[in-house]
Amino acid sequence: MKETIRRLPDAELEVMQAVWACEPPVARTDIETIVGQTHPMAVTTLLTLLTRLVEKKFLSVAKEGRRSLYTPLVTRHDYLASQSRRFIDKVCGGSLSAFASALCDSGLEKEELRQLRDLLERGQL
Repeated sequence: MKETIRRLPDAELEVMQAVWACEPPVARTDIETIVGQTHPMAVTTLLTLLTRLVEKKFLSVAKEGRRSLYTPLVTRHDYLASQSRRFIDKVCGGSLSAFASALCDSGLEKEELRQLRDLLERGQL
């Protein structure tokens, strides 16, 4: 079984989403632009969050002159897979049928559920 990746607080996850949206390595200004579209924050706050993500080994940082460039060490796919497993275990008691039932009752459109079924049947998940 894959190693469990720790769950990030919402603010740190917002920053990681911005990093994942860019071609690495990513400058702070690029991250700031993306995060600022939905969750504007002070530069000092962003720098604190980036430092935490480096400490937690979600990002690596390299200096290029006066700039810091960030590279993700955890992929979006690996994070999502780990958190999905954690959700099934913690919230659904490890029951895949409880998860599937909740997913069907979550407000997904019939077309979205059909797409999910098609992906499962083709072995693409």
